[in-house]
Amino acid sequence: MIDKTYQPSAVEGRIYAKWEEAGAFRAGRPQRRDARPYCIVIPPPNVTGSLHMGHALNNTLQDVLVRFERMRGRDVLWQPGTDHAGIATQMVVERQLMERQEPGRRALGRERFLEKVWAWKAESGGAITQQLKRLGASCDWSRERFTMDEGLSRAVRKVFVELYRAGLIYKDKRLVNWDPKLGTAISDLEVQQVEVKGHLWHIRYPLAGARFDPDDPSTFITVATTRPETMLGDVAVAVHPDDERYRHLVGKHAILPLVGRRIPIIADEYSDPEKGTGAVKITPAHDFNDFEVGRRHDLPPVNVLDAAAHLNLAGNEAFLREVPASAELDQTLAYHGRDRFAVRKEIVQRLEAAGMLAKAEPHTHAVPHGDRSAVVIEPFLTDQWYVDAKTLAAPAIAAVRSGRTVFVPRNWEATYFNWMENIQPWCISRQLWWGHQIPAWYGPDGKVFVAESEAEALSDAINHYVANGTISGDAAAEMRRQASKSTLLTRDEDVLDTWFSSALWPFSTLGWPDDTPELKRYYPTDALVTGFDIIFFWVARMMMMGLYFMADAPFHTVYIHALVRDERGAKMSKSKGNVIDPLELIDEYGADALRFTLAAMAAQGRDIKLSTQRVEGYRNFATKLWNACRFAEINHCATVPSFDPASVKETLNRWIAHETGKAVREITEAIEAYKFNEAAGAAYRFVWNIFCDWYLELAKPVLQGADGGAKDETRAMTAWVRDEILKLLHPFTPFVTEELWQVTAQAGAAREGLLALAPWPKQPALDDLEAEAEIGWIIDLVTAIRSVRAEMNITMATEIPVVLVAASPATQARAKRWADTMRRLARLSEISFAPRPPQGAVQLIVRGEIAALPLKGVIDFAAEKARLEKEMARVKSDIARIDAKLGNADFVARAPEDVVEGEREKREEAETRRLKIDEALARLKGAA
Repeated sequence: MIDKTYQPSAVEGRIYAKWEEAGAFRAGRPQRRDARPYCIVIPPPNVTGSLHMGHALNNTLQDVLVRFERMRGRDVLWQPGTDHAGIATQMVVERQLMERQEPGRRALGRERFLEKVWAWKAESGGAITQQLKRLGASCDWSRERFTMDEGLSRAVRKVFVELYRAGLIYKDKRLVNWDPKLGTAISDLEVQQVEVKGHLWHIRYPLAGARFDPDDPSTFITVATTRPETMLGDVAVAVHPDDERYRHLVGKHAILPLVGRRIPIIADEYSDPEKGTGAVKITPAHDFNDFEVGRRHDLPPVNVLDAAAHLNLAGNEAFLREVPASAELDQTLAYHGRDRFAVRKEIVQRLEAAGMLAKAEPHTHAVPHGDRSAVVIEPFLTDQWYVDAKTLAAPAIAAVRSGRTVFVPRNWEATYFNWMENIQPWCISRQLWWGHQIPAWYGPDGKVFVAESEAEALSDAINHYVANGTISGDAAAEMRRQASKSTLLTRDEDVLDTWFSSALWPFSTLGWPDDTPELKRYYPTDALVTGFDIIFFWVARMMMMGLYFMADAPFHTVYIHALVRDERGAKMSKSKGNVIDPLELIDEYGADALRFTLAAMAAQGRDIKLSTQRVEGYRNFATKLWNACRFAEINHCATVPSFDPASVKETLNRWIAHETGKAVREITEAIEAYKFNEAAGAAYRFVWNIFCDWYLELAKPVLQGADGGAKDETRAMTAWVRDEILKLLHPFTPFVTEELWQVTAQAGAAREGLLALAPWPKQPALDDLEAEAEIGWIIDLVTAIRSVRAEMNITMATEIPVVLVAASPATQARAKRWADTMRRLARLSEISFAPRPPQGAVQLIVRGEIAALPLKGVIDFAAEKARLEKEMARVKSDIARIDAKLGNADFVARAPEDVVEGEREKREEAETRRLKIDEALARLKGAA
C-alpha cells in the first residue's frame, strides 16, 4: 500500500542501501558480459571537499547519463575517486595541528607530518563520497580510487620518468605564480584576481649623460607603474618602435633611481603608446610580460625578492652587478629582509623627495591573490620542473580538429584551440610535502638522476660516477651492498602539481601501467562531464597524456556545463552571502527535487539561475507523481505482465499509448544529444500534463464506473503507463521512482528486480493519429475555453454555453461522444451546433474549426474592454521603461550582470503578457 505522502528523508537512505546491497552499480556484472561498455570517469573532488552546487550539477548530469545507459543494457562503469588536493589538504592538517596545539609541520619533519596527513585522510577524507551518495550518484564504489593510492602513484612515477627520458620533462628557471605565505608555486586556477584601489605612480628615470632636472623633460623619461618596489629589479625601459616621442632615445640608457644601474632604452611592441606614458619599466624577474620582453632582448633578470616576498638585496650578485657604490645605494640596501609593501611606501617617499615622482594618481586594478592564502601572489623567478606542453598539445589539438573528440556545446572547441595553440611550458613542481614526491635524485655534484625508485636511481648514479672516474670500482661495489644506507644521493623535496596525477585519471584508475582487463574494456571512456573553468587545467592535459601513453584520446565526448548562479544570476560566493547549500536543499526537499531542478535548467551554454522556489516546485512534481500512483492503486490499476499496449481498443487508451511512445522518443533523443533540459522538460510535460491532468482525468468515469472490458483495459493501460513513467524518470529522480517501483508491485505482478537495472522503455510503433485527433481536439477545446475564462475573469462556478460552428461530421460525433466529459471539465451549460457564430460570441479556432462562446449577459463587454486596455497601457509603460534602461549603454556597462539580466527577463514577461492581452482584445472585438 502506498503511503499517503512521500517523505524523501524516510526513503532515500533505505533505497540507496538497497542499491548497494544488490551491487546495482557494479561494472562487469556477469549478465552484462557481452554488453557494450559505457564508461565515465568522475572529475575527482578534493578529498578535503564538501558537496557544493557545482558538484551537485556535475554529478547529477553524469548520473543521468550512466543510469540511462545502464537501463539501456550497457555494461556501465562510472569510475569514482578523490583527489589528494596538495595545498588544500596540507593546509587543513596544519590548521588542525595548530588548533590542537601540537608541533607544526617543520617541527614534526616530513615523515611524521605525512603520517598525520594520512591519519586525517583515514578519519575525515570520505565525507564528499557520502555526500555524493546522498545525491544519488550511482558510481561503482567498489572501484573507488585516490590519486595518492599505490597504483596511481606508480603510474605517476612511470609517466614522469618516461616523459623525462623523452626530453618532455625538464628543469628551467622561469617565472611562476608564487604564494609567499604558503611558500610554493601555484597554478593559474589557484589565483584570484581581486579589484584593489591603489595608485599609478609616474616616475622620472634620469637619462644617462644628462644632468637630471625635474623641470626639463629632455633629462629624463617617465614610466608609470603600480609596483614601485619592483623597480629595484628593472633592467630596461621599453617604448613602442613606432612611438615618435621616444624614437630618438632608443639605444640610449637611463639611470635606475635609488640604485644607479644603467639600463638600456629598448624598442618593443609590448609597450602601448596609448597607455600611461607610453614608456614601461622592464622587470623580467617580477612580471610575466616583462619576462618575455627580457628573453627577446637577452636582458638578464634581477630578482629582488625572496620566497617570503621580502627584499633580497644585500649579497645579491645580480642586483649589485655593475652598480656603482653610493650613499643612495646604501640606503636602498637597508631594505634587505623587509616586507615588500612596507618598502613600497619608503621608495615612493624617497622618489618624491628627489623630484623623481612626477605624479601619483588613484588607480583601481586587478591584483592576483592566492585563493587559499588570500595574500598577493608574486611572479617569482625560480627553478622548477616543466612539461613541454607544446609538443604534447599537437596530437591533442588534432584529435579535436578531426572529430575523434567532440565538445558539447561545440563553441567550447574554439576556447580549447585558443588555449592549446598558445600553450606555455607547464610548471609541475610544488614546494609542498603532501603529494607525489618528484622521482629525481641529485648527486654530490648536482647531477640529476630520474628513476621510478631510489634503488634504480642509485644504480644509475653509481654507474655514472664509476664511468667518469669519481668513484672506484671497489667503492661502487660497497655502495651497492649498502644501498639502503647510501648517502650518495639526495632526493628532490618538491612534489608534483595535483593536476599532473589528475591528467592520468582516465587510464590510471583502470589499472595502467598494467595491461588490465578493465583498461582494455573501458578505455577510451565515452563521455566527460565537466565545467568550462578546467578545460585547460584538466581536460586538455588528460587529452595530452591519454594520447601519449594510450595512443588514443581518453573520451569521445566532452560535455561542458555552465555555472550555477543565484536566482538573480549573480555568481555564488561566501562574501556575498548567496551560497545555496545542496545538502540543505536535499534535507528540505529531497535529492530528487534538487536533481530534477538542475537537469531541467541545464540548457547548453546557459548558466543556471537557482532558487529554492524552483526546487520546491519540482518537489511538488514528485508529490504529483506519488499521488498519481496512489490514485492508480486505489482504482486497482496493477501491472499485467502479458499486457500489450498496441492491442488496446478504447480511443483514450490508444491515445495515451501514442503519447507515451512520443515521450519515450523525445526523452531518449534529448539525453543522447546531452540536452538534459529538453529531456527533463519532455518528461515533466508528459507526466504532469498528459498523464495526470488529462489521461487520469478522462479515465476517471471508466475507472470509477461499471466493471467490464473497458475498465479492465483502462486499469491495465494506467499501470503500464505508470511503469513506463517510472523508467523514464528514473535517471532524473531515482529515489522516488525506485520506491514506487517496489511498492506498486505489491498489488500486482512481482518485479524482476530493481528499477535501476530495469530495461529502458522500448520505442514500439504506438503512433495512432486517429486517437490523437479525437482526444487532442477535446484537450485543445477545453484548454481554449479555460483560457478565455481566465482572461475575462469568468469563474468556474459560472457555466457557459459553447457553439460549434459549421462543425464537420467527425467533430460533431466527437462532441456527442465526449459531451459529458467536456461539460464537466470546461463547466459548460450546453454544447450546440450552428452554421454561423451567434451575436456577442467570443470565437476560438480549435484545430481549424470555430468554437463560439456566447458571453452576452455573462460579461460586460465594454467594462471588460476598458479593463484590458488599462492593463495594456500599464504593460506598454513597463516595456518602455525597461527598453529605456537597456538602451542606455552606460547602465548595461556599469550595472551588475545579474541586474541587467533581470531587466531582460522582466521585459520578456511583460511582452508575453502584452501578447495575451492583445489576443483577448481581439476576441472581444470579434464578439462585438
